Parts: sequence; structure tokens; C-alpha cells
Amino acid sequence: MIEDRAHELRYFPTTWWAKNPHVQTILSSVLRAPEVLLRRERLELSDGDFIDLDWSDAAEHPKRVVAVFHGLEGSSGSPYVRRLIKRCVEHGVSVVVHHHRSCSGENNRLARSYHSGETGDMQQTLQHIRRLWPDAHIDAVGYSLGGNALAKYLGEHKEASLVDRAVIVSAPLQLSACAKRLEGGFSRIYQRHLIKQLQRKTTDKLANPKLKEMMPVKSDEVMELKTFYDFDDQVTAPLHGFADVHDYYTQCSGLQFLSSITTPTLIIHAADDPFMTDAVIPEAEQLADKVSYELYAHGGHVGFISGGSPLRPKFFLEDRIVDYLKF
Repeated sequence: MIEDRAHELRYFPTTWWAKNPHVQTILSSVLRAPEVLLRRERLELSDGDFIDLDWSDAAEHPKRVVAVFHGLEGSSGSPYVRRLIKRCVEHGVSVVVHHHRSCSGENNRLARSYHSGETGDMQQTLQHIRRLWPDAHIDAVGYSLGGNALAKYLGEHKEASLVDRAVIVSAPLQLSACAKRLEGGFSRIYQRHLIKQLQRKTTDKLANPKLKEMMPVKSDEVMELKTFYDFDDQVTAPLHGFADVHDYYTQCSGLQFLSSITTPTLIIHAADDPFMTDAVIPEAEQLADKVSYELYAHGGHVGFISGGSPLRPKFFLEDRIVDYLKF
């Protein structure tokens, strides 16, 4: 368990069966997602690639839009995303889900993909929202990888950020430590599951004659990349202009950007998150005045189940997000 003396350990009501971090993490990700009506829009990017945006339109001319940035290999179909969409729509708030490149069900056009520090695509999505609705209040919610990227975006742009209020959930704010954490114990199961998805996408690009020569690995090398450290060193870093995995982790870890954020922002972690170590926990002096930090004793990784039954659980997370965003 993560322990940190700089922040008060918080608790939310939960039940005996939901205290295990792996129950929190796995159950919240495999339960059937709520049904929500979504409209897809393809956003052409400045480099010739594209990303897909999924909209849940609560109003014809929204006064408020929540931009959602999902985690590694997530999408608008991820249960945690669907739960937030449902809650927002219930409050009359429109939502747009930003799919990272290749995460909307179709591989992107270019050899490059997405990574934990990709803020250029995020900016293009936010600019698109602002063009559509110049007077709308824009909230942003980032989960896991999307949360780390959101922290980086807010810190980079400072007062020029297009986000009015933000929530960051279960973000790996120190990438190297989190990659190492996923190499040990039960956490290796999560790593194996996610790496298989990344291997499949990489293999698909290597099978594309237009992209094959641009890829930094060969087909027979892909299946040997079994850890995030190896995959990021051999694929992520070279594809996205970093010298190596260390350069990528150093430049893109969100922790260093928290002191520069000027947007009201809430960061939420669980002390029992199986993806994290205490390296992600900011010291008090690393937090800008507009940043609030909450460390909960339980919650796992993007879980935060508060009660109910294993088949019909209740979730604390969406309540906390909606409460902070002040719908």
C-alpha cells in the first residue's frame, strides 16, 4: 500500500467485499457498461492523421462540455467512461470522449500512435470544442494515462489552457516507477493484458506496406517486448521522437507539471492502486494553489467501488467527480 505522510489518508464508505484492490480494479472494468447514446465525429489532425470523438449531446447548444481522456487502450466503451457519461447527461451536461490515436476501433494512419505525454492531440480536441461552442464552460476528466497527459497539458499551457476545471484520476504521474511496479506480483497480469493489445496494434502496422519501414521494430521482435519498459524503449520512445525510454519517462511524467497548473484541478489516487507506487504522490510544495489532492485508502486503479453487491456495485468516483465539477 502507498503510504504518504504529506497528505491525509481519506476514506469513502465501502463494503467488505470491495476492499481488495484487485476486486476494485477488475470488477469496475469488466462489468457491463451503462447504455448511452453516442454520436461519432472524425477530427482530422494537422499532421494528416485523425482521431475519433464520441459525443453524448445533452443539449443542442451546450453551455457546458466535459471532455473525457481515457486510459491506456481505453475508449468510449470503457465502463468507467460510460458511467461518467451517464452521470453527466443526467445533469444535462454534454460529453465528448477523445479517443487517443488507434483507440476508437480503427488503427490510425501514421506509424506513430499515442503516449502518456501526448498533449498536442488533446489541444486540437479542445480547440475544436471551443470553435463549436465559443462560450461553453469546458471541464476535462483524465483517467490513468489520459490523466497523466492532462496534468502535463494543464502545466504546459498554464493560463492559456482551454480547460476551465479538471479532474485527474489514477494517473501514473511518475512513469518509470509505475512501469517498474507493473513488473512485480499480481500487477504483472495487468501488464500482460495491456501489452498484448499494444503488440497486436504494432503487428498490424508492420503488416501495412506503407508503414512497415517507419516502424522501429521488426515483426519477429514484437512478441519479445513483454514489459512496458521494453515496449516504451523499443517502440513508444523512437516512434514519438524521444532518445530512449528514460528520456520519454523523464519528459512526460506529469508530477513535474503540477506546480505550474493554474486551472482548478482535483487529483485522485488510491493508496492501494496496483499500478502505482508512492513515487506518484506529490509533496505539498509540488502542488500549485489551484490543485487539490486526495489520497484514498481504497479504490484500486480507476475503481472506487463504494458498496452494493458484486453484480450491482455502487461507485464513489462518479459522485466525487460530479461534486467537484459543480454541476
